[in-house]
Amino acid sequence: MTVSAPSLGTASRRARTLALRTRTLRVIGWALLAVLVVAPALWVLFLAPTTGKWATAFGSAVHDPKDFLITAINGITAAALYFVVASGFTLIFGLMRVVNMAHGAFFLLGGYIALRLQRELVGQGAGFGLTSAQVNLTHWLIPAVVATLAIAALGVAMQQIFLRWNQGQELRQALITIAISIILADQMLAHFGGVAEDIAWPRNFDKFVNLRVEGIQYTETRLVILTIALAIGLLLWLWLKRTRTGMVIRAGVDDRAMVSALGINIQLTFAIAFAVGSGLAGLGGVIGGSFASLAPGVDANWLLYSLVVVIIGGMGSLGGAAIGSLLLGLTTNFSAAYLPSSYTYYSIIFTFVLVAIVLAVRPLGLFGRPA
Repeated sequence: MTVSAPSLGTASRRARTLALRTRTLRVIGWALLAVLVVAPALWVLFLAPTTGKWATAFGSAVHDPKDFLITAINGITAAALYFVVASGFTLIFGLMRVVNMAHGAFFLLGGYIALRLQRELVGQGAGFGLTSAQVNLTHWLIPAVVATLAIAALGVAMQQIFLRWNQGQELRQALITIAISIILADQMLAHFGGVAEDIAWPRNFDKFVNLRVEGIQYTETRLVILTIALAIGLLLWLWLKRTRTGMVIRAGVDDRAMVSALGINIQLTFAIAFAVGSGLAGLGGVIGGSFASLAPGVDANWLLYSLVVVIIGGMGSLGGAAIGSLLLGLTTNFSAAYLPSSYTYYSIIFTFVLVAIVLAVRPLGLFGRPA
């Protein structure tokens, strides 16, 4: 069968037109991305006013460098807490490809376990809870360790009883873990009440530190959170990259049949990984309950934060979780501080703008790879 010259010419013109259209759309996309990134940076650094209709709380970084630096440090320390929680979610969802929608419920339950145990150790204290003056380092560390181990055990039980038999069936896993999260939420409401409560920091940390930059006096508790997150990140990296168990986990995700054929108990290895991921959610609940408050609905917020971090950083990447947490922490803090005072309630939109920008450039996330 022969093809006429006019037909070949038409096909060639269509191919050139399609290629030109693709290049044009790509240029427009990158230009839009540049505007979305550069415009907020210019606003924060140079343009944000302190008076008028568009007045912000602090003004630009040039006008008020002290509050700019405080906002940046707040974003970094908030990112540290996001990382503690999201690293466990990354391990379970991103690396093991197990859809655990009960991660937020584990966060909240871990916080409540630590809260109750701390009050048992110290005494109930005032009607509004304990103060830092009543709490020493032991009164915070013991509840944190117990809560982390309890949630790790709960996570393994859930994985062995409900999820082990549904490996690779994401919809069933999602439905099962959503049901478990709803049951846990109802039980926490019944046993712990609906009033927001705080875990008291030990008095050792409840003080301010002079950062020797612009005269900033910064709370030591946030610096402690940052230190814990850095330590967890280093330990997880060493575990996954430098130990036999970590290597088996990564190999088992890529080719479970081959790992099993080598005589390795992949189910035991995955149970260990699930325990670590769930335990990090419980530890995050302890830190989050000390950082902010524990209340019904907090579990959904932290599940959303973890999802956003994994989407931004990419599934299966610990470094991606760190970068995603940092971007989320800086975005939420800067948008709340540098939007015009009358429009600060729109700050949540910037979280989803961040996700949209990342997915437009890297559909699998910044460091993601195909399953």
